[in-house]
Amino acid sequence: MPVSWLIDRLRPLAALLVVAGVAGVLVEAYAQQPDPPRRQQTQPQKPATKPAQRPPASGTKAPPTAAAQPPKSEPLPSSQVGIGTLARQAFMVDPQTSSVLLYKEADTAMHPSSMAKMMTIYIVFEELTAGRIKLDTRFRVSERARAMGGSRMFVELGSDVTVEDLVKGMIVLSGNDACVVIAEGLSGTEDSFAERMTKRAHELGLNKTVFKNASGWPADGQYSTARDLAVLAWRTIEDFPKFYRYYSESNWTYNNIKQDNRNRLLRTTPGTDGLKTGHTEEGGYGQATSAIRDGRRLILVVNGMTSMAERAQETARLMEWGFREFSNTTIFRAGDVVAEAPVWLGERDKVSLVAPRLVQVTGPAGQAAQPRVVARFEGPLAAPIAKGTKLGTAAVTLADGRVVEYPLEAGADVARQGVLGRVATLLRYYVFGWLS
Repeated sequence: MPVSWLIDRLRPLAALLVVAGVAGVLVEAYAQQPDPPRRQQTQPQKPATKPAQRPPASGTKAPPTAAAQPPKSEPLPSSQVGIGTLARQAFMVDPQTSSVLLYKEADTAMHPSSMAKMMTIYIVFEELTAGRIKLDTRFRVSERARAMGGSRMFVELGSDVTVEDLVKGMIVLSGNDACVVIAEGLSGTEDSFAERMTKRAHELGLNKTVFKNASGWPADGQYSTARDLAVLAWRTIEDFPKFYRYYSESNWTYNNIKQDNRNRLLRTTPGTDGLKTGHTEEGGYGQATSAIRDGRRLILVVNGMTSMAERAQETARLMEWGFREFSNTTIFRAGDVVAEAPVWLGERDKVSLVAPRLVQVTGPAGQAAQPRVVARFEGPLAAPIAKGTKLGTAAVTLADGRVVEYPLEAGADVARQGVLGRVATLLRYYVFGWLS
């Protein structure tokens, strides 16, 4: 038998063995091979849909009274951002877009007065949510609580009052006595509760705030800022939707004494659903308030007014201005595809990056906002990928130069390739990658 004939017959078998050997080496190498070098990738994006300006609010007419007008005819003191206001400190924000509409000495230390009660109430809501107390839990009224001056709930010495009644007493009646009952019930003493308030405030980012008591009663070393109180208001609304409803009660009767909520906007300004008024001789009249119209919420904190009437009038005017002069434009709706990211060793080459929630920007009413949007992620993304996994961010550059980042999630599941598929991908990567 000729040797050449035998060699011709064995050549295909030898080639097959070589390929098999290479494949085996590649599979073994893959088990130890890290992912290919990954780098941050950015993809400039256009909004998924043409920005649509929010339609005018329906069913939310401005009150037909002088409440929405400037309380004085002379020029109003100017603000660093937004219109002039009689308030010494003022801060208005659209929390959905983090847009500051009004800023006047908003980071200057001021007396929080009864607006400090929002922190006491926040802690109570935390305790209720965690199940450590219940609405029908009762706390005993001490002599210290009964003797409190200023606005009161009129609790009786030695009585046991439910947490729900104390919450209403603090919110609706601004009861200083109710605050002491809560503080002593939760922490033993009001001083230790005030320390807890300050610690929790700093954890929430209220770094320019210090509390010395549970009610906001004037005390040396107690201070906050309009911005900090606005953040606290927003956290209350966001964190405790089940309990926030108490802030919208316009009056309440306890111990046969009926009192109105001092937040007059609950009765005069459409959409108002909270939060808290306050007054001290040194700090003046202040108010933290929030209103929502057609899904758009504004939060306003003012302080330093000269009377209850001026506070109500000025707060209503500023709220109407905020809703009238600004509107929100939708950039992405929940589920909209913002970018496509490459996938490494997945059954699909790419995965959609989607916005998990509504993304809006605030701008002057009647002007469609067109911000610059850039998708940022570390790619390629290694399979497997589960739908809903956070994979990057969408950086939205606003007209004023601010950049707001929103999370991006995987829009679909991407399974990992099988062994043969991974071998083929590695061959392409190492062979053609080198040649490219």
